[in-house]
Parts: sequence; C-alpha cells; structure tokens
Amino acid sequence: MNDRLHPAAMPRALGQPIRNAMTIDVEDYFQVSAFAPIIARESWPARECRVEANIERILAILADGGVHATFFTLGWIAERYPDMVRRIVAGGHELASHGYGHLRASDQTRAEFADDVGRSKALLEDIGGQAVLGYRAPSFSIGTANLWALDVLHDAGYRYSSSIYPIAHDHYGMPDAPRFAFYPNGPAGLLEVPITTAMLGQRKLPAGGGGYFRLLPYSLSRWMMRRVNSDDGQPTIFYFHPWELDPGQPRPEGASLKTRFRHYVNLQRMEGRIKLLTRDFAWDRMDRIFLGTK
Repeated sequence: MNDRLHPAAMPRALGQPIRNAMTIDVEDYFQVSAFAPIIARESWPARECRVEANIERILAILADGGVHATFFTLGWIAERYPDMVRRIVAGGHELASHGYGHLRASDQTRAEFADDVGRSKALLEDIGGQAVLGYRAPSFSIGTANLWALDVLHDAGYRYSSSIYPIAHDHYGMPDAPRFAFYPNGPAGLLEVPITTAMLGQRKLPAGGGGYFRLLPYSLSRWMMRRVNSDDGQPTIFYFHPWELDPGQPRPEGASLKTRFRHYVNLQRMEGRIKLLTRDFAWDRMDRIFLGTK
C-alpha cells in the first residue's frame, strides 16, 4: 500500500487557528459492536431507544459553542427518527453515513458492503435533502485485509472516508497507516481521513476521542490535540457517540468486565468534557475542512 499513498494537502489561512473536525457516530447503546455477543440484532426494535434525546443534548451543546460538526449516521436510526436527522441538517451540520445496520465492513463481502453503503447513502440523502459525501465504517473496520472497501465507497459516490484508526487495538486498527489524510489510489480517488494520533517519542498515542478520551485526564487529551495542531500542523479528527453522554442508559447483562469498563467508564464526565472542547479548540465539519465545501 505504501507505494501508492498520496498525502492530502491541508491549506490554512495565515494567522488563523487550525479548524479541527468534530464528528459524532450516531448509533444507540445496544448497537455497539462489543455488545453484539449478548444483544441479538433481532431484539433491536424492542429495545429502549435513547438516541433521539441524546442527539438533542448534543445539538444544544454544539449550538451553545458555535460549533458545526459531522454526524456519521446509521441508516437504521435515520429510518426510525427522520425528524431528528432533519434537525441535524437544519443546525448547519454535515450528514454523513455510518452504514445501514452497524455491520463491520470486515464482516461483509464486497457485494454486501456495496449494498449497505449504497442503501444508507440513498436513505440519508432522501431524508436529509443534501448530498452525503462521507462515510465511517462501524468500529473502524477498514484495514489492510479489506482496502477494497475504499474503492467500493468511491464507486458508490462517496468522496471521503474516515474509517481507519492507525493504532493497534484488539477490535480494530491499522498501525502502519498514515496518520493524516491521504489518497490511497491517487487524488482522483477517495480521500481517507484517519482518526487522530499523537506521537510521544516513537510511540503513537490515540488522541481522537472515544473511550480513550473518557479514560484519560482531559488535560492530557487536550495536550495531545494541541500538539497535533502545533507540531504537525494538522487538524484533529475527534469522535464520540450519543450514548457516551448518557450515564442512565440501560445496562445489558452478560458483558465481560473489560467490555463494561470500556463502555461505562466516566460517562458522567463526558458532557462536561465536550463542552470544554468547544471552548478550547476551533471546530468545523469534515466536508468543509477536507473537501473545501461551503
């Protein structure tokens, strides 16, 4: 792969702070991949869905902070809460795809993946009334073994993906991937925008949100993100989920100790930390930062 990489140029107005990308993966607590062994997909429609109320809280936080963000939204959720999707768009945010049913890209055949990403794109565009240009694979499930997925996304009409996390993790990760935005097949192809990492010596640290952001002290996360802005001259790609602001969510039985720790650690602190982020950094939508859209 490395002989085909083309880094993406990141123009920046002189004297202006770097705009970082605020992103939300719109899914509910029972759709998390780590819960798949204990929550049957067939049970989803009967479960208490809390995503709509949590999205309303997020929209209020972003509005108060003057932040526009990208919402990578599941088709399954959009189908059931179309008015919520329209409120996201009405708030000036970018609507992007998280696939239809939160299936890992690595668990699908090429034909299945093409159907999933095409279906979700068409559904979101119909509900939201705007072109859907971006995609994020559930659980960052595009890596060395299925890079063909990026070609499928390009063929389906997507212009960028944010599906690779260049770290080693037991559920995902592509440690040898570039740290910053690149074109896997040249500038005429799809742009891949990896989740942010920061370097400490020779060690690559996760710095783009998720469970790491809840676990680590806020000051350390802020330091890593500022380091990426100042030392690398690059925007941070930050992500979180609506359920991460919801400490009162139902807690299904049967999850392992590790899964419970990862999912529930510091949920009660997350809303306050997101509010701090809106004050400590400049933020914008993925499409504006990386595609130059208006």
